[in-house]
Amino acid sequence: MGIANDFPSDLQLIVPNLHRRYSGVTATNRMVSPRLAKMFHAGWLGSNAPDGIARIGVTDLLKLWRRRNSLIWHARRNNEMIAGVLLRSLGWPLKLVFTSAAQRHHSWITRWLISQMDAIIATSELSASFLKREATVIMHGVDTDVYSPPADRAAAFAEVALPGRYAIGCFGRVRAQKGSDVFVEAMCRLLPRYPDFTAVLVGAIVPEQQGFANDLRRRIEAAGLQSRIVITGELEIEEVQRWYRRLTIYAFTSRNEGFGLTLIEAMAAGAALVASRAGAAEFVVEDGATGVLTPPSDVEALVAALEPLMRDPASSAAMGERARAHVVEKFSLDAEAGAIAQVYRSLDISSPVNVQG
Repeated sequence: MGIANDFPSDLQLIVPNLHRRYSGVTATNRMVSPRLAKMFHAGWLGSNAPDGIARIGVTDLLKLWRRRNSLIWHARRNNEMIAGVLLRSLGWPLKLVFTSAAQRHHSWITRWLISQMDAIIATSELSASFLKREATVIMHGVDTDVYSPPADRAAAFAEVALPGRYAIGCFGRVRAQKGSDVFVEAMCRLLPRYPDFTAVLVGAIVPEQQGFANDLRRRIEAAGLQSRIVITGELEIEEVQRWYRRLTIYAFTSRNEGFGLTLIEAMAAGAALVASRAGAAEFVVEDGATGVLTPPSDVEALVAALEPLMRDPASSAAMGERARAHVVEKFSLDAEAGAIAQVYRSLDISSPVNVQG
């Protein structure tokens, strides 16, 4: 959908989302961008636009060529950095910002693209350590009104008519990187001991991971737990949010992550948390208080951390309350948006740019 004809002259911020498939990067972008749009005249370019920010199309983008005042192009992927660098070289007056969540050494092309940015944001100190240049660390936030505890968790779970009284969940695409197999193996061991629990994997199964998902289903069938380990497949975001409210315990089992947004979403919803030391878990979780940290890929450690919480749901509820309070204090969406806005303001987008020709 396009925008009003006078919009480009007032525009201060472009939020590109040049990736059709819904992903964690898209999810974080969708949450914070409407908050930024309250502070800057902003437009969303690409798919999966959220409410609260204007959409811009290619026609609108063309109107910005050789505009006098600069504006922010905030990329979160390599292809968005490439587009920003190319547009600027062709006369678009862009200030380029990149948010990096990766916790690994970057390829040469990514390093070069990063060198072309006017400002860099990292989602953790660990991510910042791989950038080889100055970065501002801004951790993700979560909408604690949308991701919030239910009035009655037991009733919220009962509405899905699954066995037992409590739910334990693991969210994200079903694949090895997310540790879906680690979660299933732990559930195959624990659920026979705790008949009041049902486990649920909420997330898409992409075609290239179909074999992996089929193997998980074979393991579940071999354990006779088809009715108590549920793989939902991809759900609408509103249904995912409802699933968070149904959980007593959340298991974050990723082997590697950029940040791991589901951590703070589950905590905000008041679920007890067991998390592998991946992504931002060590920066987000107070081990033993707002969650329990375990080594990635370690089924034995996951079982040992989950079992006390499954044995005593009251202790799970208490941990969930502490987790919720921690997120409200430290990881609000307003705090994230405010810190990003400070980076934008440091680039002085109100100043005219020199246009050659």
